[in-house]
Amino acid sequence: MNSITSPRPQHTRHVKAPTSGIDGPGRVAIYARVSTGKQAEQDLSIPDQIAQAESWAAQKGADVVARFVEPGASATDDRRPEFQRMIDAATGPDRPFDTVLVHSMSRFFRDQYLCEMYLRKLARAGVAVVSITQNFADDPTGQLIRKVVGIFDEYQSAENAKHTTRAMKENARQGFWNGSKPPFGYRAEAAGQRGAKIKKRLVIDEAEAATVRRIFGMALGREGPLMGVKAIVSRLNGEGVSFRGKQFQISNVHRLLTRHTYLGEHAFNLRHAKTGQSKPESEWVVASIPPIIDRADFDRVQQTLDARNPKKTPPKSLSGPTLLTGLIRCAHCGSGMTIRTGKSGRYRYYVCAGRAQKGESKCRGRSIAMEALDGMILDALSDRLFTPDRLRVILESYISRGAEADSERQRRLGLAKKRQTEISGKINRLLDLVANGLMDPGDPSLAEKLQALKAQRSAVEQDINLLASSASNSGNLITDAKIERFARAMRQAMHNDDPAFRKAYLRIFVSEIVVEIDTVTINGPHSTLVAAVGRDLGPGAIDGAQIHREWRPVGDSNPCYRRERGTTSVRERPISSLTPM
Repeated sequence: MNSITSPRPQHTRHVKAPTSGIDGPGRVAIYARVSTGKQAEQDLSIPDQIAQAESWAAQKGADVVARFVEPGASATDDRRPEFQRMIDAATGPDRPFDTVLVHSMSRFFRDQYLCEMYLRKLARAGVAVVSITQNFADDPTGQLIRKVVGIFDEYQSAENAKHTTRAMKENARQGFWNGSKPPFGYRAEAAGQRGAKIKKRLVIDEAEAATVRRIFGMALGREGPLMGVKAIVSRLNGEGVSFRGKQFQISNVHRLLTRHTYLGEHAFNLRHAKTGQSKPESEWVVASIPPIIDRADFDRVQQTLDARNPKKTPPKSLSGPTLLTGLIRCAHCGSGMTIRTGKSGRYRYYVCAGRAQKGESKCRGRSIAMEALDGMILDALSDRLFTPDRLRVILESYISRGAEADSERQRRLGLAKKRQTEISGKINRLLDLVANGLMDPGDPSLAEKLQALKAQRSAVEQDINLLASSASNSGNLITDAKIERFARAMRQAMHNDDPAFRKAYLRIFVSEIVVEIDTVTINGPHSTLVAAVGRDLGPGAIDGAQIHREWRPVGDSNPCYRRERGTTSVRERPISSLTPM
């Protein structure tokens, strides 16, 4: 007979194993499975498995009471909905069938450990598993043969997976798409044929790509203030912009903003398909595809996201009582500087954490009185950075660049409007052909052409809206009047009576303070100054969550500051006079 039973379980309660066949009319359930959705769509294997199982049952006089069909599920694990539904039914109190019919044991499992575990589970419930194409005797020898066949099934599955992965990696190296849903902003397009297989490549879907560019633009402040992920999601959903028919979510917008695919670098084979664990970078395959976002914009967005990330900007350092903690570090060993209190408890000092924990052998850095260093930093920013003349020097290239960008934006807007007119003209001419009886309205090529043209027009219209929005924000250009107002407002902020207020502003414009034996260097990003001055912001108007920190200020004592392109460093007076601990 063709039945499969497991050895009797070794425990105190005696469980009778099911008989090795079906004596007379019995109740059977058919389990049919294919590994991929594509196989299921071809609709050949599963109907054949069911037909053969039904024929076998009819010959044995058995009654088929249930069918469990698993389209597109691997037998190397038990994460199969229909399989689990079958197991639940077989081991339930009612047990509607006595035997499970499979075409072969590879349909049941390709993992011998799990196969044996589920065979024993079914055996305890009095249910047998029968392969209609494999005749295993119901004795120790038959069980041995079944297990050997199961091990070979598992080996063959692993070999198939290995060769499939190798072929897919090579396909990706050649720039072809391996299947699945393309990333948002792209579509798969036929790029040739190799034998019977049609090869596809990723190409830009202009309608979706316009949304991708707009999302990056919003994250960079091109539609007004810099927007975080949640604000972007809110605006897109509020405008009815969809993510392939669904609403945008925080998760897919964040994924979009951090995905290197949009730089033209699509990585394949990053993770194990079953475990989800990352593979070593040496196993990745990076295919070149058309880029949607340029490197400079992508990097700026990553800096913005990092600045908003509480794991990278610890809340404690922002809300603690001291002004400079979280920013200040020792130049000699790179350790952060922490607060220590003198013996009397009256005076407080910034001390190199490396030296404090491991002694002078670790670092020869010095300690500095907290009150004196805080005052020095605030005075340096007020007198050496936040002055109209100094800001003009730092922002000089941005001022001229802003005018050039505005001119380029107007040029691109004109071209986009011209393109919109051309596409609309093509659509109207096609409709005229139909209206004049020169083209059949049911012609599939007509619908295809109209759809393509409408997609192009939609993409151009989104570009026009984005460029027009950017043009409306050209008031963000830096002027002398804005510089004067900003400088005055920031000097007031640096000497505000509220410590938390001063600290919040300090962290917007300063990324790091480096303490050497006799000098202090203050570093920070230029673009923060550009954003704040261009938007004409002062105290009460600057949102620290909307301006990311990416500048370094440069001092008059550094003769090379003009060559540092977007970086400056304020080097303050000697600090030997500051009280040591």
